[in-house]
Amino acid sequence: MQDKLEKFGRGSVIQHGRVNNRVYLMKLNKADFPEVLEYIENLTISNSYTKIFCKVPFWAVPGFMAKGFAMEAYIPNFYKNRADVFFVSKFLDAERASGGEYDKLEGLSRLLIAYRTKKTVGQANKSVQIKVLKGKDVNEISNLYKKTFDSYPFPIFDSAYISQTMKNNVQYFGIEAKGRLVALSSAEIDPQGKNAEMTDFATLPDYRGGQSATRLLSEMERVMEAQGITTLYSIARLNSPAMSKTFLKHSYKYAGTLINNTNISGKIESMNVFYKHI
Repeated sequence: MQDKLEKFGRGSVIQHGRVNNRVYLMKLNKADFPEVLEYIENLTISNSYTKIFCKVPFWAVPGFMAKGFAMEAYIPNFYKNRADVFFVSKFLDAERASGGEYDKLEGLSRLLIAYRTKKTVGQANKSVQIKVLKGKDVNEISNLYKKTFDSYPFPIFDSAYISQTMKNNVQYFGIEAKGRLVALSSAEIDPQGKNAEMTDFATLPDYRGGQSATRLLSEMERVMEAQGITTLYSIARLNSPAMSKTFLKHSYKYAGTLINNTNISGKIESMNVFYKHI
């Protein structure tokens, strides 16, 4: 079972379903506002979802705030290195809104303080070969994700979905060892907005601890900069300090935490937002 991805109006994109038990407004087209706001609220009520999560440009924020949404994260100069983006949410269930991961939030606070003065990452291991993955690799990509995650907010276990995303501005990067794929990640690119989400990091259990995510991220940044991307960001698990450290080591800034937002590794978890301008 996977959440549904659908288009609304003149270009807005919405994901919704039982897996994440939410509506996610992934992309807002100005021509669809404010009609899309009423649509996602009705969609949430009719399906008894417990959260609405929206990524919206600065100009739409007052309209969402007037409807009871609150900001959970914020990235300045997100679109074309000029316009800001806000991650706003509305909870329809008190238990989901309560957090419940305060110990992990305290750990994140300590982590942010520890990395406040660290600005650079060490040199990547030149002996590790990272390649951009192609259509012939989709089965191996989906199989690696199946071995890594118990659940995921998008259907990355489906090779047909991987193939489709490759045709829609998603680039996959991989590390091979002994002739097989052992770690990978992806960059979901918005060519018009000049931003990219650095996401879908996964490493086979036997190869963890070898800084695969750090090496992948370094190469992804190099490729994104060469393609004219100006803002990089990621939505990473609060429950994974190692992933947070990876972004902080690469000089990403903390933008906020999305409470009980995403079904990943078998349960709904809170997610941290990090960003970097290049």
